[in-house]
Amino acid sequence: MAKKETREVLLIDGHEVQITHPDKLYFSAQARISKLDLVGYYLSIAPGALAGIQDRPIVLKRFVDGAEAPAFYQKRAPAQRPPWLRTVTLSFPSGRTAEEVVVDHAAGLAWITNLGCIELHPHPVRSGDLDHPDELRIDLDPVPGVSWDDVCRVALEVQLLLEDVGLHGWPKTSGSRGMHVNVRIEPRWTFAEVRQAAVALSRAVERRAPDLASSKWWKEERHGVFLDYNQNAR
Repeated sequence: MAKKETREVLLIDGHEVQITHPDKLYFSAQARISKLDLVGYYLSIAPGALAGIQDRPIVLKRFVDGAEAPAFYQKRAPAQRPPWLRTVTLSFPSGRTAEEVVVDHAAGLAWITNLGCIELHPHPVRSGDLDHPDELRIDLDPVPGVSWDDVCRVALEVQLLLEDVGLHGWPKTSGSRGMHVNVRIEPRWTFAEVRQAAVALSRAVERRAPDLASSKWWKEERHGVFLDYNQNAR
């Protein structure tokens, strides 16, 4: 006889959110943390998490077998979703489109966590204007053997350069070995223009710290911390 699927229903912001397999372990190597524990954690930090993803289409990175197993990316919103979950349709240079989830509140945050989304990957645009980013992003990606201290040193060079041009960067750990720096900007420029600005910023940081930072695209030419500007591609 097949084992009956367990569920727990949470009432959040007036919305019912079903948590399937709530006891399923998502972290087991060092601490035994279940899916329901993970949902509870995200609800406890919902104001901070929503500050970064609210009103933005989001790519779902799903760890369906827990944090220690491989994950997969899902651009398109699942066909089975609650009616209160909003979506928007993005267009890409290839001509393809994707209907993606927009998280507006804590209920939506809990719903995507139930799908196995441990990391949050929002686009740098708001749902009301999908053609003009309101964030410029720099991904500080260390090559093998580079220390976390060097990543932090390059981040401080990015901070100094941004201050010189009157901008403010917000550092964010990347979930791997590097760091992201997100810079809020006015939604006045196209993706191509914002990417060009990110390329210029990366090259300027490389000139300031040539022994630590690299903006070279080809892997064999990189050293130290690579400033990846392609986070700004459409």
